[in-house]
Amino acid sequence: MNNVEKYSRFFTKDYMMGPNSFRLLEEMLRRNPFGECEGRVLDLGCGMALTSFYLANETPSKVVYAFDLWVDATDNLKRIRELGLEDRIIPLHGDAMEMPFARDWFDTIVSVDAYHYFGCREGIFSRSILPFVRRGGTVMIAVPGLKEEPGGELRTRFETWAEGDDSLCFHTAAWWKSLLEKECADQCDISVLEAAGTDEAWEDWFRSGHRYAVRDQEFLSGGLDKIMAFPFIYVRKK
Repeated sequence: MNNVEKYSRFFTKDYMMGPNSFRLLEEMLRRNPFGECEGRVLDLGCGMALTSFYLANETPSKVVYAFDLWVDATDNLKRIRELGLEDRIIPLHGDAMEMPFARDWFDTIVSVDAYHYFGCREGIFSRSILPFVRRGGTVMIAVPGLKEEPGGELRTRFETWAEGDDSLCFHTAAWWKSLLEKECADQCDISVLEAAGTDEAWEDWFRSGHRYAVRDQEFLSGGLDKIMAFPFIYVRKK
């Protein structure tokens, strides 16, 4: 049994909020060109702290800060206690644009399927994220995106699925690399890859029975699956 399958009890509509974050995180960690996830780790936009469980158990991290705006920290603490991880994971509620941490505090910042909701504007990363990771530390971000910009009927279908303005959150790997290089190429090493194993992550979501998963499957099976991607963004602070 691989590391991801150990967490299969969480592959249900009661826990999942999108494509399987365990699978996305496992691949992102495995392909990290800048070393391991270690030390003090911020799980930014952790949702129900599923990714925090994986980071605490499967990486050399010392402590994981499970930080989220949508899910209450007390609710996450209940799950953390159930897994016996209270000494490894600290649940916090807050806004990524107003983080309460000291600058240069984290060795690693990780964000899976959350950063696109707030990080698509120029200046967000350099102003609100990068200052909190130490020199030599790394930031790893997985976001849903596109292989290419859709056109014609596919564009209409995509915008209907993404519900208007939310479609502005989806970009190609090249777009993300250009944005970050414009912001902080002088301060960082930057690498952006495209996830290779997203099919299983989506299939787990479709099988979860979540009502949003049913809608997603309908739209993706109608052609959107051909253009969807998951860019992996890696940044090492010089």
